[in-house]
Amino acid sequence: MSHDHHHHPTDYNRAFALAVVLNLGFVVVEAVFGVLSQSLALLTDAGHNLSDVMGLLLAWGAATLAKKKPSARRTYGYSRATIIASVLSGLILMGAVGAIAWEAVNRLFAPVEPAGMTIVVVAAIGVVVNTATALFFVSGKDHDLNIRGAFLHMAADAGISLGVVVSGLLILGFGLSWVDPVISLVIAAVIFLSTWGLLRDALNLSVDAVPRNVDPDAVRGYLLGLPGVSSVHDLHIWPMSTTETALTAHLVMEAFPDDDALIGEIAHELAHRFAIGHPTIQLEHAASDVDCHQAAHCAD
Repeated sequence: MSHDHHHHPTDYNRAFALAVVLNLGFVVVEAVFGVLSQSLALLTDAGHNLSDVMGLLLAWGAATLAKKKPSARRTYGYSRATIIASVLSGLILMGAVGAIAWEAVNRLFAPVEPAGMTIVVVAAIGVVVNTATALFFVSGKDHDLNIRGAFLHMAADAGISLGVVVSGLLILGFGLSWVDPVISLVIAAVIFLSTWGLLRDALNLSVDAVPRNVDPDAVRGYLLGLPGVSSVHDLHIWPMSTTETALTAHLVMEAFPDDDALIGEIAHELAHRFAIGHPTIQLEHAASDVDCHQAAHCAD
């Protein structure tokens, strides 16, 4: 009977490959038109988009590492790379928010030359490219932080490009130069709110906090409600990656079952009710002298 619990996450290789190719192509387009139009704004945004390509490569690398099988030294494999990548993605996005806000405030006090039609057209292309790229990851953004990071990078870029298009048209049509920094500040605020949740969840997972989709009290209640179980101690629930959750628990019983049916039932229920796919259960007699190792986890 196989007990290999290393589950491969959803394969996003094709999505990452297409996203990298599309965004590298757009970086080249921005750089070329930036040079031809002598637009510092386009050249700066080309550099920003290049950093987002690096973010995509980071998330792609983490997703690839997560598929590697465990070894004798790395018994959980490289699954935690997805958590590390999520933290880095959040930090990169927060850095981008700071840069956007700083530039916007500077433009409020020292307005720049109005955006030319070339910049507006290139930015419009950016909206299409970044929106299409974000859609590659929309299916996984709600249950995989690593994929959510990639999605937010592309969605943020689409928002930035859309802001350039709108502000550029308003400036060209009505001469409202203040629109550009105001829209940039609004976009920065939206990106900040979206990124805060990503960074908070990623940091929680990095210190082995119980994943947000798991209710630890409900898990304890389920285990305590099992037939013959009088108490539960040393209950730990932690993330192995951005998609996999592990659990260990000691169940105190008056009498042990004759077979492994109870263990199989527990594993099945934990997986289907709580999305915990890596449970380890230790059964103990009520008179056992096995110590509870952490007082905070010894309550019934």
